[in-house]
Amino acid sequence: MGLDEDALEYHRTDPPGKLEISTTKPTNTQRDLSLAYSPGVAAPCRAIADNPGDAYTYTTKGNMVGVVSNGTAVLGLGDIGAQASKPVMEGKGVLFKRFADIDVFDIELDEDDPAAFAEAVAMMEPTFGGINIEDISAPACFEIESFLREEMSIPVFHDDQHGTAIISGAALLNACDIADKSLDDLEVVFAGAGAAATATARFYESLGVAADNITMCDIDGIITEDRVAADDPHSYVAQFASEEGGSLADAMAGADAFVGLSVGGIVSEEMVRSMAADPIIFAMANPDPEIGYEAAKSARDDTVIMATGRSDYPNQVNNVLGFPFIFRGALDARATEINEAMKVAAAEALAELARQDVPDAVVKAYGDQPLQFGPDYIIPKPLDPRVLFEVSGAVAEAAMESGVAREPLDLGEYRETLEARLGKSREMMRVVLNKAKSDPKRLVLAEGDDPKMIRAAYQLIEQDIADPVLVGDKRTIWEVSAELGLDFDPEIVDPTTDELDPYADRLYDLRKRNGVTRREADALVHDGDYLASVMVEMGDADAMLTGLTNHYPTALRPPLQVVGTADDADYAAGVYMLTFKNRVVFVADATVNQAPDADVLAEVARHTADLARQFNVDPRVALLSYSDFGTVDNEGTRKPRAAAAALRAAPDVDFPVDGEMQADTAVVEEMLTGDYSFSELEEPANVLVFPNLEAGNIAYKLLQRLGGAEAIGPMLVGMDKPVHVLQRGDEVKDIVNLASVAVVDAQ
Repeated sequence: MGLDEDALEYHRTDPPGKLEISTTKPTNTQRDLSLAYSPGVAAPCRAIADNPGDAYTYTTKGNMVGVVSNGTAVLGLGDIGAQASKPVMEGKGVLFKRFADIDVFDIELDEDDPAAFAEAVAMMEPTFGGINIEDISAPACFEIESFLREEMSIPVFHDDQHGTAIISGAALLNACDIADKSLDDLEVVFAGAGAAATATARFYESLGVAADNITMCDIDGIITEDRVAADDPHSYVAQFASEEGGSLADAMAGADAFVGLSVGGIVSEEMVRSMAADPIIFAMANPDPEIGYEAAKSARDDTVIMATGRSDYPNQVNNVLGFPFIFRGALDARATEINEAMKVAAAEALAELARQDVPDAVVKAYGDQPLQFGPDYIIPKPLDPRVLFEVSGAVAEAAMESGVAREPLDLGEYRETLEARLGKSREMMRVVLNKAKSDPKRLVLAEGDDPKMIRAAYQLIEQDIADPVLVGDKRTIWEVSAELGLDFDPEIVDPTTDELDPYADRLYDLRKRNGVTRREADALVHDGDYLASVMVEMGDADAMLTGLTNHYPTALRPPLQVVGTADDADYAAGVYMLTFKNRVVFVADATVNQAPDADVLAEVARHTADLARQFNVDPRVALLSYSDFGTVDNEGTRKPRAAAAALRAAPDVDFPVDGEMQADTAVVEEMLTGDYSFSELEEPANVLVFPNLEAGNIAYKLLQRLGGAEAIGPMLVGMDKPVHVLQRGDEVKDIVNLASVAVVDAQ
């Protein structure tokens, strides 16, 4: 099927459309229903009647945006009417929810009169925390937005105008930096004089472009003063009218930047060649740009910085980078409007984010294409999760600084709240990241010349999480750092050139009664895993990470031989933290002990409980089996039963623990408090100790792949000093996460 057929099938699949309403509170019992509706609902109604601001406390208003249109200017389709525009408005709602967790009612009004339309929207203020007007023709869109901004005390935003302005504005900031052009000297030519072009030109002024340096063209060429009637109330382009006329080609000659918001195919290669050195070309007409990407890039020998509205070329100017996150910040600050300062803050935050290292997950989502700040990457990608807390945070801060916020926010706490919207794992990792930042430690990365390790080291320094030491070839590390555009000077220990005799001496001393000769010790310390292990053992580093390029058992062997387990531990174990929407569980052992006895299970439970506390989780431990409290009695079920009994009897164990029990008994409160009310666990377990490695490994992978859990780990517990072994192929964020755990261990 073609795209149209696929889209029709996508939209008509039951249930039709793309949005639904779901409940956020329990509705399982009669009491639940009496709280949700009559008679309990009267209490919040009375509270709001007494204090209208309580609507933000007791209703969805603070997270609800109305997407409103009359369908008179739907992108690429024109005036198709209100009802035909509904799929677009539903789609807008999907983007609000997907990217910023904002709820939406889409409202299509069959009304072409601007005054009547605006009055209808204004009457809906009690329902919404913000209004996004969409796909309304010019000049009516200007009148409607102006009226609503005056009449309503909630944010009103016309994305067709301001979205393109903000996103392309971010691109302009970075393009000027790369091309070494100054905003106040920039000569900019616009093709198109509609709502988006006019708003974009005005926004570029806010960024620093001089109004006199902006030339605006429409289908008839340069817009001149004599073409704009002074007494015409709709002459919204009058401020950009020029004294002298001419064609678009005339306007582009010598210009630094071209901004296209018109129709495809109106710019030739010759017109591009007539521009100033290192031209900036934003050809944003859809689906066909004013000039094709390849044609513009090949028209000249110098650097052409090109952006389009298309996703199949670099630098897509995509409004989804703006409106969800701008509204998120505005709603959370309870702003009365979205003002110019907030828009500028959004553009600047986007521009800054494009300069940062791109997460591996984002690179994979876009087909593993290189994403690194430069002419082909001047705007972040919409799927970059950092856009949420970078842009929304900047918008909220600007709202407070400009005096339109009604809800003061602690920006540090607010950022953490935004990260939590991205998933429970980010919320939990923030606890450990903050602890790590309070006292960074010296962390050795055994595979230090791997690009992922280098990128992780850069982020660890940038975020003040750790002081990384890279083990690897110095020249390779420097070259890779330069290729990645990472401006930092990490500490490097190079096994091929550095003096390693002290480490070889120590390794020989530790392993000479385990078959290692002095010559073999010399050879072993040239292996990154052994070298890093000895550095940690000798105190030259506080913690280590390895395992990115080796199988887990291979990577684990050197630290086990050199660092060993803690004085109060006989066994190490591998633990995964699994996060669900509203729950966190720690799963052990998933990587180390194949057939543990009762003593090993008890020790693993202790280690895992200690790890849970690093994440500010009070441990409740369940020793798992296929038996519930003696329903099956054999050698296998006796091990977890004995481990649980030993832990309960130990005077130093200060956490609830029970077993043996089945997995569902451990995690379902009704089963624990019902059939097994005698259990030591009064609440569901959050530390699950599996009877053997096979069960633990299978369970965590099923929960991750089929249960939707996010997995962090494996985290190695029980070692004498902090050592963590990555999984082969882990992403940079996984390395940073595990590094943070290692730092907290070292603290």
